[in-house]
Formats: sequence, structure tokens, C-alpha cells
Amino acid sequence: MQSQERDRIAVILEGAVLGGASSEEVAALVAKTFQGIDQALAPIVGQRGMAALYKRSLHLCRPTHEWLPIVAEESSVDVAALNAALAERTSSEAASAGARLLESFRVLLTSLIGESLTERLLRPVWATFMSGPSARDTTS
Repeated sequence: MQSQERDRIAVILEGAVLGGASSEEVAALVAKTFQGIDQALAPIVGQRGMAALYKRSLHLCRPTHEWLPIVAEESSVDVAALNAALAERTSSEAASAGARLLESFRVLLTSLIGESLTERLLRPVWATFMSGPSARDTTS
């Protein structure tokens, strides 16, 4: 993902907040994006590999968002726990943490497999995130 596309993650989530999205709606958007990432990467890196990347991303974000869920096992990505943790915060906090978590995941994956392959693997997920329904529409 190019730098300008990376910045759109935060802009989209902040835009949802400015548009009146609740923390539950922001949480649902972030969780849905991680579900898409899981579906795109798990066939390639396996469930455990995907879970390890997700767990590491959470760990990297926890110093500034200490309320993010702690993942005990590395066998799956628990988007329900992420959704619940984000939904309990204000919409602004949920958007900030969600953007940071998605970016941390992208940076971590890029450090392992390179920018080009990361871009190709996650292109459909980012396209859905960036052009899909607003956060208000994620509950349907």
C-alpha cells in the first residue's frame, strides 16, 4: 500500500467519526477489515501465521492503546474480541486504535514479505475498505 493509501485508513475512520458513526459502527468496520485480511492471508500463511501477525500487531499497539485485547493463543484471529474492545471506547478512540492497528499489521507484513507482495495480497481488502460502505452501513 502506497503512503497516500495508508493515510486513507485514518482518513476513512476519522471521516466516519465526523459523520456521526458510533464506536460500535467504527469497531464493526475495523473488525470487518480484519476478517477480510484473514480471509486473504490465511490460505497463504495459515491460520497460525495469520494469528501470529495479528497478535504481534496488537502487541505493538498496546503501549498507546492498552485496552486492546490480549490474545492468549495463536490459532486464530479473534475479531469478536477486537470488535468488543473497540466498541467500548469512544468513536474517536476506536478510530484511532483501529487505524493504528491496521497500519501496524500492514507494516509488519511488509517487513516480512515486501511492499509489492503485501500490496497484491491485500489489494482487494483495501479496495473494499476504501470504497465500500461507510461505517454506518457495516451493521447490515
